[in-house]
Amino acid sequence: MANFASGDGAAVRWGIVSTANIARGQFLPALRAAGGVAAAVAGRDARRVVEWASAHGVQRAITGYQNLIADPEIDALYLALPNSLHADWTIAALRAGKPVLCEKPLCGTLADTERVLSVARATGTLLWEAFVFPFNEHMDHLRSLIADGAIGELREIQSGFHFAVSDQGNIRLSADLQGGALRDVGCYPVRLAQEFFGGHESAWATRVMGGQPGDDASGVDLETWGSLGYPGDRRLLFSCGMRRSRDTFSRLIGSSGQIRASNIFHPGPADNLTLIQSAIGRSDKVTEFPATQTEPSFTAALRHINAVLNGETAPRLLADQTSLTTARALHDLAEVLAAG
Repeated sequence: MANFASGDGAAVRWGIVSTANIARGQFLPALRAAGGVAAAVAGRDARRVVEWASAHGVQRAITGYQNLIADPEIDALYLALPNSLHADWTIAALRAGKPVLCEKPLCGTLADTERVLSVARATGTLLWEAFVFPFNEHMDHLRSLIADGAIGELREIQSGFHFAVSDQGNIRLSADLQGGALRDVGCYPVRLAQEFFGGHESAWATRVMGGQPGDDASGVDLETWGSLGYPGDRRLLFSCGMRRSRDTFSRLIGSSGQIRASNIFHPGPADNLTLIQSAIGRSDKVTEFPATQTEPSFTAALRHINAVLNGETAPRLLADQTSLTTARALHDLAEVLAAG
């Protein structure tokens, strides 16, 4: 593995590849909370990127993604491009020796995921996929409850991620950009189940497609629901979509109880865990755990990456440890959907 670490504890200088909304709304607040520096942002439109940098407190505006990748004053990159562009630009960054946090899914296809991970291994450049919830205290608490046997043996996860897309120009509605509900938010329940069950053995799904041929949303799933089966007859039941009010509820069901999480993926100050423990002959015991998430949801992941790059800790949850399992599950679900 390539060794980036400066060892001097200096603030990591981040470059942002794209002026996407998630960079403004999620990445930048968390980067500042984690002690990193928003050193530069790159885009294709010079005027737009200058305005974006000025409006959001980024030190420099750079025209062209390759120019940002090649910049010697940038230590790490956050890549928030459309899914169809993840593979080529992540590979360019890895070959340039720049550590990358790439938005999820790492790539829109299994083949591209395999290609990117091959380059990551060959170059030794650090790569993370931006599923940030496994780094958060909220998730640590959930893992502890499961590991301690609070609900017995975990048998089933029910998880959904829905929100409403009203702008017909949204990139999530573009088949050419590899949008759609499954890739955009269905990947979250899949990644959650992977935390506890590992790799899947079976897949089933169905969907509602958007538009008619020629419409903006043609060829994109607006809603998808289905299941993944895992060893030991364990399962994920998931639902995702872009047509209804925001919903990020998950329920983990065990042999002697369940845990309900209002938003395990991007928890806010109001999100909590509810433990319900059952036993024959007595009433359920209900324990409400108050919200613990006080920082933007990306913060813990960025704090970890900053520490890794400064030689203060060993990297964990790297893409080459986690992303292929997720990509295979999404691929198999997509194959089932395509088969009709």
